Amino acid sequence: MTSTQIVPGERALALLGGEANDANLRRYLHGIPGVDAVGLEQRAAGLGTRSIKTTSKAWALDRTIGLVDLTTLEGADTPGKVRSLVAKGVTPDPADPTCPRVAAVCVYGDMVPHALQALGAAHGDPTDGGISVAAVATAFPSGRASRSVKLADTADAVAAGADEIDMVIDRGAFLSGRYGQVHDEIVAVKEACRRPDGTYAHLKVILETGELTTYDNVRRASWLAILAGGDFIKTSTGKVSPAATLPVTLLMLEVVRDWHRLSGEKVGVKPAGGIRTSKDAIRYLVTVAETVGEEWLTPHLFRFGASSLLNDVLLQRQKMASGHYAGPDYVTID
Repeated sequence: MTSTQIVPGERALALLGGEANDANLRRYLHGIPGVDAVGLEQRAAGLGTRSIKTTSKAWALDRTIGLVDLTTLEGADTPGKVRSLVAKGVTPDPADPTCPRVAAVCVYGDMVPHALQALGAAHGDPTDGGISVAAVATAFPSGRASRSVKLADTADAVAAGADEIDMVIDRGAFLSGRYGQVHDEIVAVKEACRRPDGTYAHLKVILETGELTTYDNVRRASWLAILAGGDFIKTSTGKVSPAATLPVTLLMLEVVRDWHRLSGEKVGVKPAGGIRTSKDAIRYLVTVAETVGEEWLTPHLFRFGASSLLNDVLLQRQKMASGHYAGPDYVTID
């Protein structure tokens, strides 16, 4: 999947009217109104109680599968495990050929060639029925490495054929108020996503919201990631608790909505970590539709980062088809 051709750093220059340094970024980011935490949590709770009728539920389950980044990010990952992951992404339910494919498989950079080989002809843009390959980079999950190491990590994954890069921001720099450093690093990573033909791998910027501690910080980090040229803003690595939550995702969607109103550009959102049931996933779909509109419910603008969610969705699909729950033995063990 190729991203829109955003020149790294151009958004901030246009909005700030000057250099994206600490002073200008602090002035802008701290000028954004504070988050009404009680109001945000009440809105999220209200959206989470919407009822879904049977036909809509069937659509929502299939849409959820088509928005999943099926993920394995363990130190013990092997080429065989990645091949199994790809097989599940291509054919989530071997007994039901109508079951859609996932949007992408997400792996460490050194596993990208194995994922591409396993995908074969199934590799492609998820909006056209293909499956993308996403790679985590920039010293994921901690982000504790020199910039040169982070850029090499990114460039290696892109050279190996990754369609998408999931980077982590330097949370220490952000929490210390070094906004210019965070901005410049995202810009540099975006540059490292550039391919020889001038296109860019899609860049998802992971905020690690569980370490940002406040809603105000999440809002500022979301704006900062967008201003630096991120194609997606992503909640979490899945390695830190809390990971994705509905209020945090709603807040990030509101930033994306406000950016779209301001610029006309669409930026994606990816909640990741802790979304395990179809009921949870449907709450997120409703929140997306009610906040930014159903047009965001496409792989180019919304993803679920998940490893265990797919199994529950498959069991729910089977129940709707047969009228009874299948046992867990009817889906693969991940």
